[in-house]
Amino acid sequence: MSIPSILLNNGVAIPQLGFGTYKLQPAQTRDLVLRAFEAGYRHVDTAQMYRNEREVGEAVAASGLPRAEVFVTSKLNNAFHAHDDALAAFDRSLEELGTGYLDLFLVHWPMPAVGRYTEAWAALEEILASGRARAIGVSNFQPAHLERVLETGTVAPAVNQVELHPYLRQDAVRAFDAAHGIVTEAWSPLGRGSVLGDPVIAEVARRHGVTPAQAVLRWHVQRGDVVFPKSATPARIVENADVFGFELPDADMSAIDGLNRDERTGSHPDTENRTDR
Repeated sequence: MSIPSILLNNGVAIPQLGFGTYKLQPAQTRDLVLRAFEAGYRHVDTAQMYRNEREVGEAVAASGLPRAEVFVTSKLNNAFHAHDDALAAFDRSLEELGTGYLDLFLVHWPMPAVGRYTEAWAALEEILASGRARAIGVSNFQPAHLERVLETGTVAPAVNQVELHPYLRQDAVRAFDAAHGIVTEAWSPLGRGSVLGDPVIAEVARRHGVTPAQAVLRWHVQRGDVVFPKSATPARIVENADVFGFELPDADMSAIDGLNRDERTGSHPDTENRTDR
């Protein structure tokens, strides 16, 4: 299996399909990430709030893969937006992961009521300049948040990772990202399973002889998003990676596009202000 890559705005290549580790317990993370590597994944997404960075790093070390062949992303915890706190938190992530550097480091949530995400971004720019992260970006940022980052910062985010699936198409965010050279990444690409029973998706999957999950992930890929499904089931880890041997025609893409409900499974970025994660 060959997973295509997308060039970020600073020339770094990011594999378009990755393995998500949200809600994976530390005790299971190492083995599941290793299974993902065996299935052909070369991109792993974690975060400080997931509390499994150490186990992700252990899997990278145990895989036998050259470090340069594995793309590792982590994210800044919400409690550490203050400049010095952000720098110290990044240092802890590197220590936990043991990977020497991060390929991508993100501000996890904008936390607008706290109002310090531009301060966190300034810290990330310093981390980028130090070479300890190859690229930096944001997660769950709305266009208004991105505008402030672009106005106050000197480096444009390389990616914006947002909840994105057929029931939440995120057209405005994707359009803003595209207009500013920011790659959109999709978390919860299957809507936490909510979209898999949709009859439109079931019919598209039937026509192509694939599973509903594969049909949805293929929709993401053809839209040009970076996507990282999460599963704790080895067979599904393999299944989710097998989305490059078929193509959805325009009619099927449009049918899935038409399912949008602006329906979230997670918090809205304008109201998420928890600092305990």
